[in-house]
Parts: sequence; structure tokens; C-alpha cells
Amino acid sequence: MPPDEDTARLRPVPPTPPAGTVPPRPTRSPATPPPTGPTFASTGTSTRLPPPPPGYEIARGAPRRPDGPPAPPHRAPGPVDLTRTPPGGRLMAPPSYHWSAEPPETPAETTTRLRPVPARSPGRTAAAVACVVLGLGLIGGAVTGSWLTGDSSADAASGGGYAPLRTLWHSTPVDTFFPRTLKGDGAGPGGADRTWTRVAVSPDTGCTGALDPLLLKTLRPVGCERVLRATYADVTSSTVTTVGLVFTEGEPSAMEALGTRFTDEKLTERSDLMPRTYPVKGTVAAGFGDGQRASWTVNVLTEAPVVVYAVSGFADGRRIPAPQPAAKATAEGAKTAAAQSGLGHDAKGIAERVERGLRTTVSMATEKPR
Repeated sequence: MPPDEDTARLRPVPPTPPAGTVPPRPTRSPATPPPTGPTFASTGTSTRLPPPPPGYEIARGAPRRPDGPPAPPHRAPGPVDLTRTPPGGRLMAPPSYHWSAEPPETPAETTTRLRPVPARSPGRTAAAVACVVLGLGLIGGAVTGSWLTGDSSADAASGGGYAPLRTLWHSTPVDTFFPRTLKGDGAGPGGADRTWTRVAVSPDTGCTGALDPLLLKTLRPVGCERVLRATYADVTSSTVTTVGLVFTEGEPSAMEALGTRFTDEKLTERSDLMPRTYPVKGTVAAGFGDGQRASWTVNVLTEAPVVVYAVSGFADGRRIPAPQPAAKATAEGAKTAAAQSGLGHDAKGIAERVERGLRTTVSMATEKPR
């Protein structure tokens, strides 16, 4: 049977020469023509390429189509470029040699089998869409709520709410709110140092008996929950001062509005809004009543639902016909009895130090855990 044109030709193996003889030099069989065409460099096997597709004519140098531009010239014998596709669209690949007796795998055997996708239920799809819409609505509501409340209600000091501070009045030790001794470096007249000693502490009480009716009415927009009071005396026991903390029920916006009203309407200068004293029998403050009030101060806080006040007078029970607010009694050149005796400085100095301690307590109560 004649050899196939697309099959590699194998050279015959010469017989083994007898021992001791030199085998003749092999010569190429005249019947076997020299191989032509490209050679696979990786295997060293020669083969002929299939004939060009219809429409090409073999010319010397490069194949050419009669109705188109000249095609790229043939390359010199070497590895065949399997990535080139002729204009006809067929890949000019060399014949493949496959000596395996097993048939090639079918596409079904080499492809992963996919499980059929069940049809979606319209009810399940509608439920999923409803869940997504509801989730987005909840997230949007939470974001909007955080904008309206000022980020978080956990940080009361920054105006986000007073929830952590509502119980400070009964969970904080008395000595924290009202220390036994207050140091007033430079707090006296002319920058003199002052020292005040606590002589009495009032149990926590309601607001009706502890505050003047008109002052209680002024605090009505924020409410009044509890009043804490203590009375101090100076080192000479000649002056006494009652300091108080009014815990309100208001929210940050209400406390801010109240503070603005006190400032704009100058309510801290009205003697009919002067706080009441806390006299204690058996102490130097036994005769310290409403008629002995000489100077006072009131401050509305915004970082806590608290109003801080202080009112001072003489310990000997003398009456003061013209009380003066601490802001005026501590002004330079003031010549009233409250100013010259330092009662304005007592009220201002004690209120500032009690307020300072309260701010520290509030800061610790609202500090976020690390």
C-alpha cells in the first residue's frame, strides 16, 4: 500500500553487519524524495502541510489571492505558527499524530455537570424585596435619628442627652459635690486667698421648700427634680454662704434655652430671684435667714441638667437692706457692704469651685470606655 501523503516516512533499518566488519555508510534511498515544508523543531519530525485553501495560488515567494492583496510570505522552515488564521477563517495547523487506541473524550465527559436551577417562587421573591426595602428604611431612619439627636445620646457632655446624669444626685458621695474644705487661691478681694469650711449639709429635698416661689416658676420650663445644699463659713466664721445644686428634668435644648434667657434678660441680677439660704441650728449659720442675704449668683449649665447657685451673708445675723449680685459686688470700685466685706467674692468663689467639681464628676460619668 503506498504511503499516505500526510504520514511521516520512516527510513528502513539496515541489517546488522557481521562482527569485525565496518558497516557501509548509509545513503538516502533514491525513491524517497527529500522532505519539503516546515519542520517541528521540538520533535525533529518532518511533515508536509495540507494544501492551501481554495482561492490561493502558489507563487514564488508568497501565496497570493487573485482578488485581494498579497498574503504574507512563507517563513523559512521552522516551528509552525499556530496562531495565524488565513483570510478564509480556517486555522492552518499541521496534522496531529495520535497513536492512542482509546477514543477521545466527548465534551460531555470533560465538562462539569451543572444542576438544574429551580424556578423561583413569586412569593419568595416578593418577600426578599420587602426585606431589602425594610432594611434600607431602618438604616435610613437610624442615620436620620443620629443627625437629629446630635450623633449619640451616650455622650451627655456634648449635648447628646442627660440619661447618664439623671442619677448623679443620689449616686455621688456628699464630699464629692461639697468638699469639707474649699481652697480659694486669689478668690478674695484684691486677689487675696480665701478658705471656706463646710458647716452643714442638707439632705436631698424637693424644690418647693428649698427655692423661692418666683425662682421655681422661672425654672418651670426645665422642671425641678431635686435640690442639694450645703453651707460654708470663712476662716474667721464672720461670713456664711449656702451653695446649691438644682437637678432639673430638662433636656439639653431646654437647658440651653434657659441659660440664654438668664443671660439676655439679666435674671441673675434680679433680687426677687435670689436663692434661699440653708441655716442650721447650733452652727455659725444658725441666724442665716432670708433677711441676711447680701450677695448671690446663679449659673445654668448646659453639659448637665443642673443649675448652680450660691448666696452669702454675715454670720452675726445682721440684715442687709440692699443685696447686690456677685457680678457687681466683685467689680472694681464697688463700695457696697457686700463688696467691701467680700461677700460677693464668697458667693462667686464657692459657686465656681463646687461647679468645677461637678463638671469633673460629669466628665467621668460620660467618659466612653476604651
